[in-house]
Amino acid sequence: MAVIFKLLGTGAGPGVPSFYCNCAACQEARENPRFSRTRSGAILDLGEKKILIDASPDLRHQLLREKIDELSCIFLTHWHYDHFGGLGEVEFYVRLVRHEPLTLYLPPSAVEEYQAAFPHLQDLLVPVPWQFGRSYDFGRATLTPLPANHSIETAGMLVVGEKSLAYFTDTCGLPPETLKRVQGIDVLICDATFHGENWYPHSHMSVEQAVVLGREIGAGRTILTHLAMHYSQAVTVHELEQEISSYPGVSLAFDGLKLEL
Repeated sequence: MAVIFKLLGTGAGPGVPSFYCNCAACQEARENPRFSRTRSGAILDLGEKKILIDASPDLRHQLLREKIDELSCIFLTHWHYDHFGGLGEVEFYVRLVRHEPLTLYLPPSAVEEYQAAFPHLQDLLVPVPWQFGRSYDFGRATLTPLPANHSIETAGMLVVGEKSLAYFTDTCGLPPETLKRVQGIDVLICDATFHGENWYPHSHMSVEQAVVLGREIGAGRTILTHLAMHYSQAVTVHELEQEISSYPGVSLAFDGLKLEL
């Protein structure tokens, strides 16, 4: 069985559609659920082990949609609500099915915040601060948190199986030490939050900036994720796909996208 990296969610904080928004992108997603985007997260499926990367507020729906009924551990890239808000969804899985705690790898700076926010999970999730640059070996693949440029301590995840993949949902470019680690990567899955003007240039990237980053590191494929679709300048999937069609190897992420490593 191949190692699978699957995107559970590919949207920014508000998701697409947003309940309060009637822009062209949200209208498109209401009319065609295939273009809906839940909040960002992924699963590394090794067959005997399933590693959850981020626990979005949409986690229950994501796991049901992808028919995932077990987890081996959880990695959080950073402590923002759209990446940790679904942690409570694992409570009854651990209590009723697993019967032993899950390891929760999270940023060192987030341990106290986690303990304050989820006191009822203390006997169910064991918080372990991940270390930048340390490779966590899961047998058929390794997962390495690498520094990202975001508003708080944040990691992107380097996954290496037979192929290599870098997953950076929240970053504005990459620090020099990270750039060196991901040169020539097979797949870059990258923050492309903004279409048009980037409102938060010190935290996120625009579609154009993400394309440039993929070229800079020589990625075999660049997949755009954490897409707001309605920040700055609303854009439909059809319009955005036309816009990036002239860039070889660049495509849009979609919820449920599956990649073999």
